[in-house]
Amino acid sequence: MAQLKQDRALYTRAKIIRAAAEVFDDLGFASASLSKIVNRAGVTIGAVYFHFTSKEELARAVMAEQVTDMTFPAGEEGLQLVIDITLDVARQLQHNTLLRAGIRLAVEQGAFGLEDDAAYSLWTELLRRQLAVARERGELLDRVDEREFAQLLVGAYTGTQLVSQITAGHDDLTERIATLWYYFLPGVAVPEVIPRLRLEPATSDTESF
Repeated sequence: MAQLKQDRALYTRAKIIRAAAEVFDDLGFASASLSKIVNRAGVTIGAVYFHFTSKEELARAVMAEQVTDMTFPAGEEGLQLVIDITLDVARQLQHNTLLRAGIRLAVEQGAFGLEDDAAYSLWTELLRRQLAVARERGELLDRVDEREFAQLLVGAYTGTQLVSQITAGHDDLTERIATLWYYFLPGVAVPEVIPRLRLEPATSDTESF
């Protein structure tokens, strides 16, 4: 019986987070309300307050779980996989509401009194690890620092996706990220590697995050 109650509570919490993601994605933090989230989730306000003390706490939960539904391209590690990940995230932003809401809230977090770089740190470390492999494979120029470039890439990606969201609803994000790499690669990759790199989304199998 206790396990059944725990499972039900976890299910309700996940249901609330997904409904909140949909509302935050549609309206942004400022215009979203707990009543709208309650209606979208089909639960009571009491159920929301059982799991979350405020709209702000619920927003933090959406930010923290933005990668829950994500998959990443499978393939040989290194610079090509870094490119593939960025292009695939661009594709997933078109249909993954939890990811899209988490990124939007990370950008808007000042509106609810938060200065949390956890989401950005997560992406930076993910890319840094692959850039370290690229270093071992001799794909990066000697002057490139993997962590610095990962931080720069996350910042450039964040700005690019925001402009794409505003101007095209993310429909052109894949093309924008490919353009970003077109200009970045001469500054980070050894010249003989660049012609071998693909700037189109990978079509191979994916792996869970």
